Amino acid sequence: MNWENIVGQQPLKNALLDSITENRVSHAQLFVGKEGYGVLPMALAYAREIFLRENPSAAHKVEHFNHLDLHFSFPVFNEGKESQSKKFFPEFREIMLENPYSDFNDFTKALDSENKQFYISADEVEEIGKKFSLKSFEGGTKILIVWRADKMNQAAANKFLKFLEEPPAKTIIILTAEKPDLMLDTILSRTQIVEIPRIEDAELEEALKPLISDENKRNEILHQAQGNYNEALKLIETGDMASEFDELFVQWVRDAFMVKTKPEYLKSIIRWAQDIAAWNREKQKNFLQFCSETFRLALIQNYGSSDLVYKTPNVVKFSWPKFSNYIHGANIESILEEISTADLHLGRNANPKIVWTDLGIKLSRYIHRSAK
Repeated sequence: MNWENIVGQQPLKNALLDSITENRVSHAQLFVGKEGYGVLPMALAYAREIFLRENPSAAHKVEHFNHLDLHFSFPVFNEGKESQSKKFFPEFREIMLENPYSDFNDFTKALDSENKQFYISADEVEEIGKKFSLKSFEGGTKILIVWRADKMNQAAANKFLKFLEEPPAKTIIILTAEKPDLMLDTILSRTQIVEIPRIEDAELEEALKPLISDENKRNEILHQAQGNYNEALKLIETGDMASEFDELFVQWVRDAFMVKTKPEYLKSIIRWAQDIAAWNREKQKNFLQFCSETFRLALIQNYGSSDLVYKTPNVVKFSWPKFSNYIHGANIESILEEISTADLHLGRNANPKIVWTDLGIKLSRYIHRSAK
C-alpha cells in the first residue's frame, strides 16, 4: 500500500513519515479506528516505508503481502485443535489485496463463517513467538501487524503481553483495533496509540468521484458513510437496491398505519416480513440500516430542517411531508430501538421470519403515538 493510495489522512501520513525520518519509531504501536477509515492501509504503508528505507527493492513485496520479514496475525475460528491465522492467510491476503479497507464482517463473510466465533488465540501468540525468535530473512527489521488485536482472548492477551515487554531486537509491532476498551490495560500502556480519525468528507468525495458521477447520489453516500470509505463502497454496490428498499419501507409504514382501524392489514405485514426474511442476512441488515436512516430523516423533516434531508422514498402517491408528521420525539426513540434490537437478533442468528414479523407489527403501535 502506497501513501498515495490512502484516502485522505494527510496530517497523519506526515506525522508517521516524520517519525521514520527522525528515527522515532516506537517498537509497539496501536492504530485505533474503524477499518473503513484506513487503519490497515496506514499500517501497511508505514511498514512499507520502514522496509523501503532499509532496502529500496522491498516495496513491491509489502504491497503483495510477500515480504518475508512482514508477518500478519488476525482473528480466526477454531479449526481442529489449534486456532492459527496461518491456515487462513491466503484468504486474508486475497481479501485485503482486493480491498484493504475491508472490515471484520467482510472477512467473516468471505470465509462463509459468520456464525462462528473468531478470536486470536494463545496458540497464535505462541506461533508469533517462534517466528520472531528466528533471524531476519533480509537482515533488517522484522514487523508484525496484528489486525484486530481487540479480538484476543484472555489467554492470548496474557501471553502477548510478555512478547510485547521483551520483543526480539529490531522488531516493530503494529496492532490495529476498533474497540481498544476490550484490550488489557497493560497492553495499552505499553503501546504508542495512534488514532485514525474518520476521513474528511471533501477527501472522501474526491475518492468517490471516479466511482460515481452523479453529484446528488455522491452527496447521499457521503452523508451515510460518515467518513468510512469501506461503507461508501458498500453503499455504491447496494445502490441498485434503493428502489426496492423504498417500496418495502413505504409498504411497511402504510400497513402499520392501517392496522389500527383495519386489522386485516396484519396479514400484509406478515407477508412483508416473510418476503424480507428470504433475503441473505447482509441484505436484511442493509435494509434495517436504510429504515433507521429514513426514520431519522423524517424526524428532521418534521422538525423543520428539510434542507438537511438528503433523500426521500421515491414511491408513487407517497407524501413524505405527511408521513414525517407522524415521526417525532415521542416515538422515534422506540422505533430506532426496535430496529436496533432486530439487527442484534439477526446478528445472533435468530429466526428472521419471527424477527421481521415482530418488528413489522410493533411499528403499528408507535406510529399513532401522540406527539404530546
